[in-house]
Amino acid sequence: MSIWTRMAEAIAALANGEGLSTVFDKLRASPDRTVAFAIAVIALGAKMAKADGLVTKDEVVAFREVFLIPPEEEANAARVFNLARQDIAGYDTYAKRIKAMYADDDGPLCDLMEGLFHIAMADGVYHPMEDDFLQEVADIFGFDERRFKGIRAQFVAEAERDPYDVLGVEPSAPMDDVRAAWRALVRETHPDRMLARGVPEEAIKLAERRLVAVNQAWEEIQGARV
Repeated sequence: MSIWTRMAEAIAALANGEGLSTVFDKLRASPDRTVAFAIAVIALGAKMAKADGLVTKDEVVAFREVFLIPPEEEANAARVFNLARQDIAGYDTYAKRIKAMYADDDGPLCDLMEGLFHIAMADGVYHPMEDDFLQEVADIFGFDERRFKGIRAQFVAEAERDPYDVLGVEPSAPMDDVRAAWRALVRETHPDRMLARGVPEEAIKLAERRLVAVNQAWEEIQGARV
C-alpha cells in the first residue's frame, strides 16, 4: 500500500469538511508518520508557494523529486496542496500543528525544512519572501539561528556559509566535540534512520546533499585547525 493510498483517510476527513489543522491533530496520534510527513510537506509547500505569489513549473518538478507521485494519486496530492493554499489559516498555524505532531522529535522537522528549501530553490532564485517564510517556520520548529543558517547553506549558493553552523557547534568547541557532532550528523543521515523517522523513501535522496555539506564542513574545520 503506497503512502498516497494511506493518505486517503486523511483526505476523506478533508472531504467531510475538516480543515487541515484538524487533520494534523489526528495525525499526531497516528503511528504512520510517513503520511504525516507527506501532508506536512505538501501543506507547508503550498503555503510557501502562496508566500511568493507564484507556483512555477520548476517548483512542481522539485516537489516531484521529493515525492514520487503515481499518476493515480496525483489528484489526491493536488487536492491537499490546493486546500492548503485556500485555507484561511496562516502558515504559522500549520507550522505549529506540525511541530506539535512531532513533539520533541526534531529529526523529521529538519528533514521537512530541507524539503522546503529544495522546493524553494527549484527555480534558481531564493526569494526574500521565501527566506522570511522559512525563517519563521524554523523559529516555530525551535531551530536556533545557527541551525537555520546551516540548513540554508546547503541549498542557497550565495548564503553565508560557516562550517560550524553546518555541524551545529560553536567555533570555540574542542575538536573532540566537533568530531562527535560530525559523526552524529552522519549517523542521522543514514537512510535507515530517516525511514524510522517517517521520511518516505522518495525523499531520502535529499539526505545526499546534507551528507556532502556535513562532510565538507568537517574537512574545512580539520584543515583550518591543523
